[in-house]
Amino acid sequence: MSSVAFHTLGCKVNHYETEAIWQLFKSEGYEKVEFETAADVYVINTCTVTNTGDKKSRQVIRRAIRKNPDAVICVTGCYAQTSPAEIMAIPGVDIVVGTQDRNKMLGYIEQFKEERKPINGVGNIMKSRVYEELDVPAFTDRTRASLKIQEGCNNFCTFCIIPWARGLMRSRDPQEVIKQATQLVEAGYKEIVLTGIHTGGYGEDLKDYSLARLLEELELVEGLKRIRISSIEASQITDEVISVIDKSTKIVRHLHIPIQSGSDTVLKRMRRKYSMAFFAERLERLKEVLPGLAVTSDVIVGFPGETAEEFQETYDFIAKHKFSELHVFPYSKRTGTPAARMEDQVDEDVKNERVHRLIELSNQLAKEYASQFEGEVLEIIPEERDKDNPESGLYIGYTDNYLKVKVAGTDELIGEIVKVKITKAGYPYNEGEFVRIVSEQKEVVHG
Repeated sequence: MSSVAFHTLGCKVNHYETEAIWQLFKSEGYEKVEFETAADVYVINTCTVTNTGDKKSRQVIRRAIRKNPDAVICVTGCYAQTSPAEIMAIPGVDIVVGTQDRNKMLGYIEQFKEERKPINGVGNIMKSRVYEELDVPAFTDRTRASLKIQEGCNNFCTFCIIPWARGLMRSRDPQEVIKQATQLVEAGYKEIVLTGIHTGGYGEDLKDYSLARLLEELELVEGLKRIRISSIEASQITDEVISVIDKSTKIVRHLHIPIQSGSDTVLKRMRRKYSMAFFAERLERLKEVLPGLAVTSDVIVGFPGETAEEFQETYDFIAKHKFSELHVFPYSKRTGTPAARMEDQVDEDVKNERVHRLIELSNQLAKEYASQFEGEVLEIIPEERDKDNPESGLYIGYTDNYLKVKVAGTDELIGEIVKVKITKAGYPYNEGEFVRIVSEQKEVVHG
């Protein structure tokens, strides 16, 4: 029996795709082993969102080659797509596949074993117009299942390389999405996270179909309890989407809406397609239909030319609209993007100081957001034991509005929906205790 080991760099979509690639190997009778052990085949799923992503990807590839020089080394993912020649130049790399044609990987492995010649299987992603079906009936390690619904992005923001790594927007066939959602529910998942490269753009390339329609159809999947959208742009939160969210009993009170900057002038330089007035109006509408909504976001600090005033606009906007948590990134030059060539690159010290200010704000807003729910009963899905303190008997799970809660429990609660009273709000963790629900039969006995 041949063994395969995986290493995934980068985003949730990559993690999803590694699971899908593992399904292909599994159906051919491979056994999965840890990456740090000697395997017959290593699959490295790479990231290229920053220059550091490239560098880390190269380090991991070299690590696999050292582990077992006789193994077949397959490199896939975004860095493989944008720079196949760079990867082929690493002695020991045998097969390179980009962000499509992953289902050809096993064939390439057989071909390589016969011919012993490195194979470059990377095609022109910009010509791809069809979503590549990669099925994941179940996940090895999670209680929330990711469901990938689209691929690619048409936005070409000036800081971003991703359209070149992933190609243009293509949506997955709605029937396939529903079919896989049903499969995941049958496999025991209560929550599904809709994911993609530009998730909220789903349906833009389909005739008479949209994200709103997909959400309506997912609402009808029996046994599905929670629908989470991994990320959605403000411009994609249409009135139709808001109305579907309003009616839904499954879409959670948490949206991740990347802002990147809270200054109109910076947004223009970033080539982002919204103004702050529009963003604010969408947030207000959403909070009307989803009281208690958690809005998390991504912010890039120190984009070329960002002045102290522009940074302050960002800071003030976030403080005013009370985001519940931020992912803050100092701008880093991505070779090959327009922003990397812009004049007025911001000094590293200034960037770091601004990053720290925003992280402090984020921590403060996260605590404020959580504190509204102290004493309330919320539902969580326990995901795992508290790793920092395995003896404590505490389990960690998320509420629908993305609060992380620690609660005393047992293994059989993992993946189930349980009611928890928040006894002590905090950040990053809240403390909770189970609310015992007396079952109806017992009441009849007492009756």
